[in-house]
Formats: sequence, C-alpha cells, structure tokens
Amino acid sequence: MKKLLFFALLAMSSFGVQAQSLDKMTWFNEPGSYTIQGKTLVMDVPGHCDYWRISHYGFTVDDAPFYYSTYGGEFETKVKISGDYKVRFDQACLMIRIDKENYLKAGIEYVDGKYNLSCVVTHHTSDWSVISLDKPVEYVWIKAVRRLDAIEIFYSFDDKNYIMMRNCWMEDNTPVQIGLAAACPDGEGFKAKFEDFQVKHLPDQRRLEWLKLHAE
Repeated sequence: MKKLLFFALLAMSSFGVQAQSLDKMTWFNEPGSYTIQGKTLVMDVPGHCDYWRISHYGFTVDDAPFYYSTYGGEFETKVKISGDYKVRFDQACLMIRIDKENYLKAGIEYVDGKYNLSCVVTHHTSDWSVISLDKPVEYVWIKAVRRLDAIEIFYSFDDKNYIMMRNCWMEDNTPVQIGLAAACPDGEGFKAKFEDFQVKHLPDQRRLEWLKLHAE
C-alpha cells in the first residue's frame, strides 16, 4: 500500500495548473488585429469565417482565427469567454483540434437574437448542439476534461458550479491543439475576449490503474 501511494503521488506531482502564457502561443488564421494584456486576449474577429465540415449545409470552411498550444496526454482546460456578438452565428469558443477533420469547439453562439451555449464536434463531418439561454450573459466559463478517448465539456457562469453540456469521442494518445477560437460566418466581424486560459495536465488513467494492479 505504501508503495502504491508513493508511485501515485510521484505521478501526480509532475502535473499542475498552467496559466498558459498567451504571448507564447501560435496562430492559425491570424486575425488582422488583436491585443494581449497579461492573461487577456481580445480578438478582432474578421467577417465571413468559420469552422464547419460538410453536414447539413453542404460546405466546408476552416478559415476562422484560432490561437493555440499543443498538448499531449490527458488534461483539464478552461477559459472565460465574452464578446460583443452582433449577427447570426457570431461565436467565441474554446477549441480542441487534431486536424481539419477532427476538432471540437464550445462556447457562446449568437443565433436568432439569443445567446446559446454551443458545441460543434467534427469527425470528418460536423454536428452541432445548443443550449438556448433565457437572457444574454456577460460571460461564460467553458471547461473541457480529456480522459482516455473521451472529452467532457462543461459550462459555468461563476467558475464554481459547472454543468456538463457534452461528452464526445476524441482519439486518445494523440497530441491536440488547445486554444481560443472565434468565428463570424454571416457578419462583418466583432470583438471577442478570452481571459484566464488554463491547462492542467492530469495523470494518465491507464498508468494509475497499472500501478494499482501491480502494487505490492
């Protein structure tokens, strides 16, 4: 038992919260204008850009701004999101991406005059799920937890009480890009704000199970 506890603590000791340094991340489809101040990114989202593949609409687009770092293994990530949404489908999201055919984005999306908690999951083709809100919100926290081949996605309005909005498959043992995305498919652009982006590595579940089974 003591040996098991030692190895478990050793495994966990190398994992911790990382307040991601925003000035050391990478742009995919860099916008024409943005500012970074401390832990806050404000993005001028360009017009007529989005992430979507094939289903329902019959087209594929992969041209919206995405600011990311690459991580492997299992993790928990979260960010505070807000925006001055203007027209249909304006959106600001936490995004997790393997490549152009495998990604998810979750956040606020403005549809038909309402704020929606929106999640798009893409594995070759995209799907879209929404939770319509009764009234506009100033901001939302989005959190995602990757365990093995699944990612659970949560939302919160106070960074304390989190509610799960989606559970989806994502290939495990594969590095992913984690970061901040926004899109404006129909309009001419808007401002999106991202605050306190964090990534926390989690100890590998398979390894912990192996340690448990093989402890003396």
